Amino acid sequence: MKKLFLVFIFAIGSITYAQTAKEIIDKNIELSGGLTNWKLLNSVFLQGKVTLGINDDYPIKIFQQRPNLTKTVITIGKKETAIEGYDGTKGYAMNYATNKIQEYPNYVAESFDNDFIDWENKGFQAKYMGKEKVGDIYCHKVELTKNVNKTVYFFDAKTYMILKEIKKDDTLLYSDYRMVGSLMMPYRIESASPKKDGDYVMILNKIETNKVFPNNTFKF
Repeated sequence: MKKLFLVFIFAIGSITYAQTAKEIIDKNIELSGGLTNWKLLNSVFLQGKVTLGINDDYPIKIFQQRPNLTKTVITIGKKETAIEGYDGTKGYAMNYATNKIQEYPNYVAESFDNDFIDWENKGFQAKYMGKEKVGDIYCHKVELTKNVNKTVYFFDAKTYMILKEIKKDDTLLYSDYRMVGSLMMPYRIESASPKKDGDYVMILNKIETNKVFPNNTFKF
């Protein structure tokens, strides 16, 4: 009887965690603008500066458009240079050995929507992993899994905004959230990786949503 009782308690606990993870994700979507507004988002333009290494600062512009078009441009010596993107058919990235942009046949374009939008229909599993501090802030820790890919998110326990994201190869920190139209978006993003080769700090001074881009924006 005791063993059966423990199994029952474990099962109830698992259900509670699953429900808690869903509630946290739903709360994030609600407080960051609402599901309808996120689905009405068709394009994003980000502008600011990115710091690579210690003192290498570059102006940066990022263009993103539904369903998965993207282009990142940095300014080096007053010249704008595209360093990565996807034009809807092919992916491109800068080859720093040759200092030229080149096509990458196996380039995988990220979805325009984040994984939380309709995450259950996309085949993700969500698991609540308790609370953990990010700096001095208590956060809800949620693991999102699809196949063998796992991403851990840290949601501010008060605001429900994402403060930290851990993927396989890098860790992202988000801060300085502000309203952009009807949506809350971070104006500071930091990336750190074990090899340190992809580390950066990006500070934005402008974000525009549902901007109509020229037809040639995503061409390389």
